[in-house]
Amino acid sequence: MAQRTLLLLSLLMVVASIYLTGLVQACYLLGQPALPQLSAEKDIDIGAIFAIHRNALLKVHSFTSKPEPTTCVSLNLREFKFAQTLIFAIEEINNSTELLPGVSLGYRIYDSCGSVAHTIQSGMALMNGYDEILNNMSCFRTPAVLAIIGESTSSPTIGLASVIGPFSLPVISHFATCACLSNRKRYPSFFRTIPSDYYQSRALAQLVKRFGWTWVGTVRSRSDYGNNGIAAFEEAAKQEGVCIEYSEAIFRTDPQEQYLKTVEVIKKGTARVVLAFIALGDFVPLLKIIAQHNITGLQWVGTESWITSRTLAETKEYSFLSGAVGFAVANAKLVGLREFLVNVHPDKEPQNELLKEFWETVFQCSFRKSGSGGCTDLEKLEELQNEYTDVSELRIANKVYTAVYAIAYTLHNILKNIKSSTNSSKGEQPTPQKVLEYMKNVRFTVKTGEEIFFDASGDPVARYDLVNWQPAQDGSLQFTHVGVYDSSLPSEQHQRLQVNQEHMLWAENSGQLPVSMCSESCPPGTRKAVQKGRPVCCYDCIPCAEGEISNGTDSSDCFPCDLEYWSNERKDRCVLKVVEFLSYTEIMGMVLCIFSFIGVLLTAMVSFLFYLHKETPIVRANNSELSFLLLFSLTLCFLCSLTFIGRPTEWSCMLRHTAFGITFVLCISCVLGKTIVVLMAFKATLPGNSVMKWFGPLQQRLSVVSLTLIQVIICVLWLTISPPFPYKNLSYYREKIILECNLGSALGFWAVLGYTGLLSILCFVLAFFARKLPDNFNEAKFITFSMLIFCAVWITFIPAYVSSPGKFTVAVHIFAILASSFGLLFCIFAPKCYIILLRPEKNTKKQMMVKA
Repeated sequence: MAQRTLLLLSLLMVVASIYLTGLVQACYLLGQPALPQLSAEKDIDIGAIFAIHRNALLKVHSFTSKPEPTTCVSLNLREFKFAQTLIFAIEEINNSTELLPGVSLGYRIYDSCGSVAHTIQSGMALMNGYDEILNNMSCFRTPAVLAIIGESTSSPTIGLASVIGPFSLPVISHFATCACLSNRKRYPSFFRTIPSDYYQSRALAQLVKRFGWTWVGTVRSRSDYGNNGIAAFEEAAKQEGVCIEYSEAIFRTDPQEQYLKTVEVIKKGTARVVLAFIALGDFVPLLKIIAQHNITGLQWVGTESWITSRTLAETKEYSFLSGAVGFAVANAKLVGLREFLVNVHPDKEPQNELLKEFWETVFQCSFRKSGSGGCTDLEKLEELQNEYTDVSELRIANKVYTAVYAIAYTLHNILKNIKSSTNSSKGEQPTPQKVLEYMKNVRFTVKTGEEIFFDASGDPVARYDLVNWQPAQDGSLQFTHVGVYDSSLPSEQHQRLQVNQEHMLWAENSGQLPVSMCSESCPPGTRKAVQKGRPVCCYDCIPCAEGEISNGTDSSDCFPCDLEYWSNERKDRCVLKVVEFLSYTEIMGMVLCIFSFIGVLLTAMVSFLFYLHKETPIVRANNSELSFLLLFSLTLCFLCSLTFIGRPTEWSCMLRHTAFGITFVLCISCVLGKTIVVLMAFKATLPGNSVMKWFGPLQQRLSVVSLTLIQVIICVLWLTISPPFPYKNLSYYREKIILECNLGSALGFWAVLGYTGLLSILCFVLAFFARKLPDNFNEAKFITFSMLIFCAVWITFIPAYVSSPGKFTVAVHIFAILASSFGLLFCIFAPKCYIILLRPEKNTKKQMMVKA
């Protein structure tokens, strides 16, 4: 135990002595230092990371010896062009007398080889420098660069921003579009000069919806760029009513089986529109297999990563992409850039292996060979036409150019404030923290006329060009500008998206807009019914129910018409309901009118006949005055039926019921008077009976008047308290309106009808008792039969009246009036007319007085 204590104390003393004497001052890098591929160190340096090579060769390390440097293969001309554009912008700034006067910008450009690990390693090298020895003061010195431009894809940029962010070193990407990078909490020092995919995804959803493509397939990169982009697109597409049939993910390192599986899904899919939210490096292997399988006729929709790729457009194998449409960042023209690009030559930096590799790649030669196949000084870049020398599409290169100027203007503002501030110490230099602070508020206009500034998330204003691939005269494909998307415009009614559809070509160079729907559009008059177990875009078209309409295409619901409206035959418009009432113009109304006029005519003929034979015994029998009054009332009965025909009005409704009640009571009163006269006449023949003096002509008139007056009083009370009125019956039929007369007071109607029925029954009973009185012409028998018909008609009228719908209710009422009127006319007056016309020998007083 004592030995252990002594050993511990001795160790503490050694450590303390080492610390005090400063012996531990440095650490040594075990691996190879990460060196920039292109560099020029000046007063202030800018870092940059580009995927100058597409892939890094993976090596298996034994962990028994120092690992060799990673070898990168497949030079990417586009990324090399980005690097040269950065150098061009820096030299342009250094030659400017207005921006950063007296200060020279340098650069350190690293190659990430398309690898996240290499990107992070390059970022660490740009922060720490590439010294092999670090001492205890290294953490207090200024980083090797004040800002980093890069990387070109989202996943490496996410790794870079995650590592660099805590050190407040600004990272500005020219091509990383993942919306996730707008998260300020995770990436506090990140900026970009290209719009976020948040806007592109929504723009694509609006574009697809604009062309009516509600059934699409999607292919994405299995990376942050593709996964986040498609996720945002799916969310926006769902809001726009667009459905996704399939969503395939691929990556450049996938085996061919994965690509074949994706191609098979595309081939079997029913969607005619495919959205490729995919990086260019992941897209090329897929296109090769699609070309091998000869899959054509698809409408491709692309993103900014490949939609303006000159390499794809100039490859004849990919001609099936003709008609592709997609969003690209705005194009620009950088004056002097082509001259700068073609001026690159390995002789200017003989020790730079990257320039030699570039030269060997573009001219297909080798510096290690002489003679045939060897590189000479006769090669000229200006004679080449490839992705590197082409300056017609500088959309992404312009974003590199803009990123350099954003850093330069930020440094310019910092140095200007340091110079003008009295609190600044002498020799104070910009720091990454200051660059980050000032960059949040930087605002400037580049030579292309574009105003550059960053929002709170470090994003610029989203502006896209809508590009359409159309064939050129030489057989290649050209990028035609056919629209714009500007996020600074109002979002209402899709004002941000403007499309010139007239000048567009579609798949296979067709001028006809492709159709891509799971189900055909439902025409007006139908509604969509989603098919069970399928997306909402797959539906059946169900006709709207009666009384409901849909006046738009692809309506989700049918809407009921207002109470006074009904759907037309096509169910796409509400029209006024048919107003139904018994009119003079329809057949039933005409027939009833004809019978009514026939009744009036017959009554008039009988009256005329009776008037001609008014002195004959058969006319004078039973009070001829009552007979003429009865004929007059029958005429009114026939005529009152006409008041029930035609459009009900306030006056006609009051007239029809009161006229019916009063005329029929007048008629029944006359018949009742005649019945009583028959009874009294036979009573008077008995010895000592003087009953006739109590029921003479005066009493007969008074009885008719008094009985009719009671009905008049009932009608007056009815009209005073609650009169009938026209009423639109909407409940009996859904498809039409029954225009009828509402009774107002049902009690008044049934009182009128009841009083008429009471008199009819009384008349029938008296006539029944008088039917067997001895007489050669006993009128009571005919009155009995007429009352029997009258009562039968009106008893059957009640259930028929209650159960008949609409205008048939009125028809039943008119039929009852006409039937009972004809019954009275024929039963009472036909026998008399028969005797007058055909048996005049019986029309004598003697014959009338003979006992039966």
